[in-house]
Amino acid sequence: MENFNIMSKSITLNPTIVIPAEKSKAESYGLKNQVLSHFEVLGQSIANIAPTGTPTVVIPLVFAAAGALTWFAYAFALVGIVLIASSINQFAKRSASPGSIYTYIATGLGPAWGIAAGWTLLIAYIGCAASVTTGFANYVNVFLKDIFNLTNGLPPILLVVAILASVAGSWYIAYRDIKLSTRVMLGLELVSVAFILIVVIATLFHQGFSIDLSQFAFKDLTLTNLRLGLVMAIFSFTGFESAATLGSEAKSPLKSIPRALLQSAILVGLLFVVASYAQVVGFKGNEITLDKSDAPLQVLASKAGIGFFGILISVGAIFSFFACVLACINAGARVLFLMGRHGIFHSFVGGAHESNETPHNAVSLVSVIAFIPAAFLAWKGNGMFDIYGWLGTIATLGFILTYIVVSVAAPVYLYRRNELKTRHILVSLAGITFMVVALIGAVYPWPGGPAGFSIIAFGVLLLLGIIWGVVLYFALPKVHSAINKDMDEIKTRYEDGAGI
Repeated sequence: MENFNIMSKSITLNPTIVIPAEKSKAESYGLKNQVLSHFEVLGQSIANIAPTGTPTVVIPLVFAAAGALTWFAYAFALVGIVLIASSINQFAKRSASPGSIYTYIATGLGPAWGIAAGWTLLIAYIGCAASVTTGFANYVNVFLKDIFNLTNGLPPILLVVAILASVAGSWYIAYRDIKLSTRVMLGLELVSVAFILIVVIATLFHQGFSIDLSQFAFKDLTLTNLRLGLVMAIFSFTGFESAATLGSEAKSPLKSIPRALLQSAILVGLLFVVASYAQVVGFKGNEITLDKSDAPLQVLASKAGIGFFGILISVGAIFSFFACVLACINAGARVLFLMGRHGIFHSFVGGAHESNETPHNAVSLVSVIAFIPAAFLAWKGNGMFDIYGWLGTIATLGFILTYIVVSVAAPVYLYRRNELKTRHILVSLAGITFMVVALIGAVYPWPGGPAGFSIIAFGVLLLLGIIWGVVLYFALPKVHSAINKDMDEIKTRYEDGAGI
């Protein structure tokens, strides 16, 4: 049991280990030190995945590409994500910090690669936050239409207000307390997933639990369809690694974080496989096809005779998207926070709140940046699903590239530690292969219109980050020294057992 001795300014964690409060504070970078339980850490990853968002928004997009084999696209993506999680866990089992993949890659491949990866990860988290604000706004719109029998839904200005509400609420919770954040996220996701499961079970029951053989007709599967479906399926999983940003705040981080990464991917992945199978079954013979529906679960609820449940589904989706915005802000802010402490960005973003022990300045900046593109596009009258897809593409490309680089870094890291095994290389190569297939699917054939502009926007943002990294490399060598010094301290901290 934890015992706090104010007079001696020490923290007794067990009868044999006494860590001075000042040292504990320094090692956690001013954030709360080892306060989150395993389930709270798991809540961060699950919320960042936003499991309700996939059945309500993303599965129809995957169906547009993969058709009846949508469930297989998700099963295929799950295998790829588990392989990536295995590579990430080579680091997560041995060290922990708020930087997560940024620090992992810096440790494995050096500071230059770490800076590029950190920038790419910021693009991914902020892009994801911006994207899911529109999912939140869409289901606020659906909910109000159902309640007040609105014909046209909310005008653009009120959709902007809904986007602002999701960001402002998430900012407030993230600013205040990480423990509150993780508990809110986990609670909201449990409620929303429960609603999803009820509709899925009701749909399968309505179909008599008979096997839909058309969904197992692999002769209809083409590499093109699988590749395109895999892109959006992987987007459904992105953010599963965000629990690693709680490296300073998780209890027993070398145990809880690796477990959270694998558990979140597998549990939610199985939900996606079952939900996609049920949605394809449920929409058979429907006048509006699955890929054209803006509220697919409400349609299934009505067909299964529980139409009244549609409103609860909208509420669950609102909960889930809000939790995802909060998770993205939490994760992105911690990466930005540590990069600020290393001198990559202004030290302002590397400050921790004295009493809340949160990266408050980074939280505020990430929230503002996430709000601007979503609000601007909504104000211009674009559809919420369209914005979701455009910004989601930017985020997905960021995650995919980061996953590829961390999979390269893992065997290099293990080699330097004299711990590399053949299986590590095989897992790394398999994970890279999955992500490269998804990356190719995202850019080829080149999508026309706004989707193509999203890829260009990502390329421009990535290039700016690379240029900034080159400037830092030549103009500010002390940045690389700061990163290396911190990596050495993290290594020492966990090798001597103090951080376990």
